[in-house]
Amino acid sequence: FPVTFLNQAGALVWVYQQDGSVLVAHGGTEMGQGLNVKMAQVAAHALGCPLDKIHVGESASDRVPNSSPTAASVGSDVNGGAVLDACEKLAARLQPFREKLGPDAPWVKVVQTAYFDRVSLFAEGFYATPYCFKYDWTLETKDNRERGPMYAYHSFGVAAAEVEVDLRTGEWACLRADVLMDVGSSLNPAIDIGQVEGAFIQGMGFYTLEELHWAGRGVPWASPGTLASNSPHTYKIPGVSDTPCDFRVELWAGPESENPRAIHSSKAVGEPP
Repeated sequence: FPVTFLNQAGALVWVYQQDGSVLVAHGGTEMGQGLNVKMAQVAAHALGCPLDKIHVGESASDRVPNSSPTAASVGSDVNGGAVLDACEKLAARLQPFREKLGPDAPWVKVVQTAYFDRVSLFAEGFYATPYCFKYDWTLETKDNRERGPMYAYHSFGVAAAEVEVDLRTGEWACLRADVLMDVGSSLNPAIDIGQVEGAFIQGMGFYTLEELHWAGRGVPWASPGTLASNSPHTYKIPGVSDTPCDFRVELWAGPESENPRAIHSSKAVGEPP
């Protein structure tokens, strides 16, 4: 966010001694982008427990208050940092019991041993982006670079498409599309590739199908100046048949892609800077 105070998040993590289940609460909003899956992965990795033991609860202000909007692609960055902070506290409390029981001790056994030793099995986490925006909106200058950095990092990508167009009718088809996207060290490649695929289709639809029509003399059913293309009947978005016949999406891999300024060297993918 280009506003400093929004770059923060909180989390709560509970571990239950009966079966070793872990309940994670964070301030982000799952809207189909896979945030909860990534938070479960962060928790499982930090705690050293099976992924199927992690359960992510619904976001609610009575669990995690003062949450920032899940926007500007900071969902995984800030909430992941908060979840990691809480889980690292719990992992530190459990470490003596892991050492006592041995590296092959089941997760449930470690948790129950800590419980019977009266060790707290819940923790809160907090994260505030250290590489926060330092953009000076008040500086009088014609060169915006002098205002300072607005974002902690940037994502990069490149795409190429092979398109066939009927010059007589204007009908077209995307025969092949190749996309290479930099998302750092991806928390979940399957989710991130899906985000990139959706973004490409959305952009393709914006430039080839979607068009706003405003009512005028030729539109008797709407008042002049109002939006006539205001429903799926008149405003068309891409469908399955508009997907490129050969669609190839890859995530840029390698040490150059790692990003030390976000959770586990990842980068934003939903709405990246």
